[in-house]
Amino acid sequence: MIEHISVLKKETIDLLEIKKDGIYVDGTLGRCGHTLEILKKLDKGHLYCFDLDLEAIEKGHQILQEYKGKYTIIHDNYKNMDSYIEKVDGIILDLGVSSPQFDNAERGFSYRYNSRLDMRMNSETKLSAYEIVNNYDLNSLNRIFKEYGEEKNSYKIASKIIEARKLKPIETTFELVDIIKSCLSNKVLKEKGHPAKQVFQSLRIEVNDELNSLEEFLNKIPAILKKDGRVAIISFHSLEDRLIKNYFKKFSTVKDDKRIVIKQQDLIKPDFELLNKKIIISTTEELEINSRAKSAKLRGIKRVK
Repeated sequence: MIEHISVLKKETIDLLEIKKDGIYVDGTLGRCGHTLEILKKLDKGHLYCFDLDLEAIEKGHQILQEYKGKYTIIHDNYKNMDSYIEKVDGIILDLGVSSPQFDNAERGFSYRYNSRLDMRMNSETKLSAYEIVNNYDLNSLNRIFKEYGEEKNSYKIASKIIEARKLKPIETTFELVDIIKSCLSNKVLKEKGHPAKQVFQSLRIEVNDELNSLEEFLNKIPAILKKDGRVAIISFHSLEDRLIKNYFKKFSTVKDDKRIVIKQQDLIKPDFELLNKKIIISTTEELEINSRAKSAKLRGIKRVK
């Protein structure tokens, strides 16, 4: 199993500009990489951590033992943080799947290990990749493969799944990989990257309602963030990054009527400002020790009034 290495750790912590007495949220606890860095900088402050994965929470308590009293771990989706906390000085989200989740074959996240289709972040929920693959109709499968996976052969793959499950349920990751491969041309199969990557991504997003959770959280930023508070989000695919970029742009701009001339001093300023107009990506040095950082993109925003 590959050890989990937090992506863009220094860059993310730098963006937050942590205050010693501040209230912070790590919305995606994972294996505590960013969590530890925040706790090291806190004195009288407090850190709230959220995660859906019970294994991550159990491991988190072990890793964070020396910081007892300075943190609270909550088994819930980060989108619900406003139910537990009123106002905060900073929030971090690392939206990637952790290495222990990917590399634990039993979790069914990876197309590289043969296991029962699962992909649940929260093992207590009912919906898994198995239910989706074996129960969703043709149009629904096509939609999630196309929208969440941006898979060009979405309809063909969805049709093949419907055909295959008439004979027997599709139970394992490798059974699904074989179906996907059977739908693709030799040219596509020879292209760089695993042919099942996009379909597996789309199933994971659907199982865990990832994009809806992110959008629900983004809508709550103005209500939960204090003045001078900061949000830093690391995303790993274009759908997430596009959503974050659009919301951050909306928060940090004010619509004005071009037909009306307004004096500089009368211009209405937005409530937020971007911390980085250009996305922050991993350095060459980081990529050498962590290839999974390749697709990571970091964006930050600050409340200015």
